Parts: sequence; structure tokens; C-alpha cells
Amino acid sequence: MEVHVINPLSDSRWSELVERHPRASAFHQRGWLQALEQTYGYESSALTSTPPGKPLRDAVVFCQVSSWLTGTRLVSLPFADHCDLLLDQPLASHGFSHWLRAECERRDWWYVEFRPLVQDESYGLPAGKSFYFHELDLTPGLEQLFNALHKGSIQRKIRRAEKEGLNYESGNSGFHVEEFYRLLLITRRRHKLFPQPKIWFKNLVSCLGEKVQIKLARKDGITVAAMLTLRHRASIIYKYGCSDEKLHNLGGMSFLFWKLIEESKASGVQKIDFGRSDLDNEGLVTFKDRFGTKRKQLTYQRYTNPRHEKKHAMPDPTIIQRFFPVLPDIALSIGGRLLYKHMG
Repeated sequence: MEVHVINPLSDSRWSELVERHPRASAFHQRGWLQALEQTYGYESSALTSTPPGKPLRDAVVFCQVSSWLTGTRLVSLPFADHCDLLLDQPLASHGFSHWLRAECERRDWWYVEFRPLVQDESYGLPAGKSFYFHELDLTPGLEQLFNALHKGSIQRKIRRAEKEGLNYESGNSGFHVEEFYRLLLITRRRHKLFPQPKIWFKNLVSCLGEKVQIKLARKDGITVAAMLTLRHRASIIYKYGCSDEKLHNLGGMSFLFWKLIEESKASGVQKIDFGRSDLDNEGLVTFKDRFGTKRKQLTYQRYTNPRHEKKHAMPDPTIIQRFFPVLPDIALSIGGRLLYKHMG
């Protein structure tokens, strides 16, 4: 089968495929691809068996990440927890995997990586790193969803937040971005990680519009917790969350998740994607389990160019992490802006 390469940002057929394909998610949307290009310079492309001038029937979308630090590679898709292949039959029957292996070696890419949510197919690439994927089914009634929450922690914290009089608001204005980013700096410092650049979140709002929402929990005019979500059709992705550790006793994050569940249920959303967790991150896995989510294993597929098999490890971050407690916010922001373009 002949392989065609298209540009999803300029090909008018892309949005129609994403809108109708059952495996499409918010990460396939043109706005996500535009934000990746505007923030990090990642160029997107897609493989399809559909010839020019015909409605797209299938596609596999990628971004090329070019870095002197981590190498040049093709990723589907950068900073997405998952990105299904929009196909009508198994990958091998399209010839895409053979084409990608050949191009990887011809162009001297370090590797090619898929992040498929559907795990019951042969993708023609070796298995890579595995994670847990968490999802909450919203078809039960609201009372049943609340009863499924962990009583000793989640339900108790929601009631504490309500007793404390926390206020909830959702939007994507400049104020929402600033409040979210302020808490992101606090959270990333606590975990000794650089924050994503602020322009990334501004570009997400600019490119995806109302499909991006920032939700804030506030007490007496002070934001105590925040989250950023993405919507595609009847699915919501919880993508980023942050909070002020000094105010954790107010139950802000549990309160926000419950508001997200209530709001999503009322607007016809059928499922909430809680994202991925590292298999050995017991704390995060347990936290997501306590919201009644179901988890399954998510395994990436990666073909590594034989010439670069030992070259795609990130530098050891432990040295710089020693200075996180004393680094000013501006240094964290600059560090994130310099680092994330290499990480996709």
C-alpha cells in the first residue's frame, strides 16, 4: 500500500478525520499540534494511505523533535500521555511500520515512538516503556460516582473544602493562566522539577480556545489549587494539576476533581481521562484509584535506530535538583523554557 505524507496543519481534511474517528482525542486536534509548533518548534506530519484529493480514511500523526541534547526523533505525540493511531485496519497492513523503520535509518533519526491507547494490536515496532492509564466512566449516576470515591480521603476532603467555603471557577482568561502558573511553580519546585514554560499554556488557550479550561479552587480570594483540562467530543482529559502545599488541609484538589466530575456529567461528558502514571509511582496510582477510576497498562512502541541505541537517555538531573529550594522563580521558568524543547 502506498504511503502518503501530509501536513495536518495545512491539509483541510485533517480536522474532519479527527472529528469523526472513534479513536481521536484532544491530542489529535489541530490546536494541540499548533501549540507544539509555536512553543517548541516541533513540525507535525501524518502518514496516510489516502491519496491526495480523497477524504482521509486513516492517518498516523507525528512531530519531529530535533535536539542537540536528546537527538532527532519522530514522536506521536510530544507531551501527550497517549495518541492512538487513526486507522481502519492494523498498522502492518498499511505498510506504515516498514516505511517508518526505513525512514528512521535513512534520515538518521534516533528513534520513532508510538503512544497507542489501544493495546490489542500489533504495531510492528518493539515494545517500549509501560505506564498505567486511568479513566473514569461517567455513565453511572452522580450519587453512585460520589459513593465510589475513597471515603477516608477523597470524600472527607471534599466535605472539608465545602465546609471551608472554597469557591470554584472555570475559564481560560489571562487571570486563570497566571493563577495556574503561580501554583505550577510551587508544585514543580516541591517535586524538584522544572515547570513547563508559561507560553505553552498561553498557546494552548490561544490554539484550542474553549476546549481548554483552567479550574481554580479559591479561599478568600487566594487560589489554593488549579487544574487544566482538554475536551474532545464526549471526553475530558485532566492534563495538569497544581496546588499550594501549605493549604492542602483545605482539600482543594479533591474539591476540584469533584467539581470536574459534576460539571462533566452535567455537560454530557461520558469519560474523564486521568492520564498516565509510572508503574512504580504508588502514591500517584493510589491517588487516581481513589476517584473510582479503572486502570490498564499503557505500553509505548518504539523503534530505535541501531546507530543510536545508547544515545537517548536524558542527562542525570540530580545535581541541579539540589539547588531547587533556593532557585528564584525566574530561574525555574527559564530552566523550563530551555529544557522542555528537548524533552518531547
